[in-house]
Amino acid sequence: MTHQAAIRFPWEDAPAPGEAVEIAEGVLWIRMPLPMALNHVNLYALEDGEGWTLVDTGVHSAQAVALWEALLAGPLAGKPVTRVLSTHHHPDHIGMTGWFMLRGAEHLTSRTSFLMGRMLLLDVEEAPSPEARAFWNRAGMDPRLVAKRSEARPFNFADIVHPLPTGYTRLQEGGVLRAGGRDWDIRMGQGHAPEHVTLWSRDDNLVIGGDQLLSSISPNIGVHPTEPEADPLGEFLEVSRGLLEHARDDQLVLCGHKLPYTGLPVRLRQMIDNHVSGLERLKVFLAMPRTAVDCFPQLFMRKIDEGNYGLAMAEAVAHLNYLYQRGEITRRARKDGAWLWQSGR
Repeated sequence: MTHQAAIRFPWEDAPAPGEAVEIAEGVLWIRMPLPMALNHVNLYALEDGEGWTLVDTGVHSAQAVALWEALLAGPLAGKPVTRVLSTHHHPDHIGMTGWFMLRGAEHLTSRTSFLMGRMLLLDVEEAPSPEARAFWNRAGMDPRLVAKRSEARPFNFADIVHPLPTGYTRLQEGGVLRAGGRDWDIRMGQGHAPEHVTLWSRDDNLVIGGDQLLSSISPNIGVHPTEPEADPLGEFLEVSRGLLEHARDDQLVLCGHKLPYTGLPVRLRQMIDNHVSGLERLKVFLAMPRTAVDCFPQLFMRKIDEGNYGLAMAEAVAHLNYLYQRGEITRRARKDGAWLWQSGR
């Protein structure tokens, strides 16, 4: 049996914007549009008596506000959102959380997700930071693209995230959350985002996976200028192997993008194997010294354009940092400041 044959999708189509589908008793699946290449995010509403616990919220925009107002009046039956659970701090998951908090909702998330969200909201830049430009140079970005990006206003978290009030309820590894008529074990993911919350039902076969447990695309595992020596790929592989102990074929995984699925053990192995294969290809490719940007064809085996260049660069550096920190490759600075990575010592 192939990996893909063991992964099944019980629903062929996602709910339209402004609609909701009951995916399990007391659990609604909602999909919100996104203004980016990955043009949607999945959200879930868990019925809690007279209110709802909402898992993730989408970005903050006039369109999103209008869709949420329609959802609250329609599929959510006029009952309030009393709690918002953020699986992680990325804008497509936390963007509308502050909007709900101003309407009385409690915010549940991990400590790192809350602190990252607050920090990024307050860090508004009108021009790229010196650290960002240095990171681009070290990765071997084309100087023309460096110049173009240096002249443009960078994306800011606050562009699509509602102001986030202080105060939240911390979710921790090993804790238990009661929501949607179920008790959920809290297990933290890593790699795509630090302290990414996943929930595993004790009462049935549901798993809320956010972006840690995507079905048919891989979560971006990236290194960024804020922590250029980070090893998110090592963290992702370690957590994925650990989650295999809890994964069952019959679990229905409610993921942050694409379609919910079953076959989680196979999917976890698939994601692990994909990264391990990429690392092996890199080691062969790095027989000659290369920059991170030089590694795009070996890692992604598809065309990388300006729209996905930044994510590809972040992920290439993550793979190189993984090998470097384990002593499998070396690096040295080129005259222009770019790191040249090479296999061997």
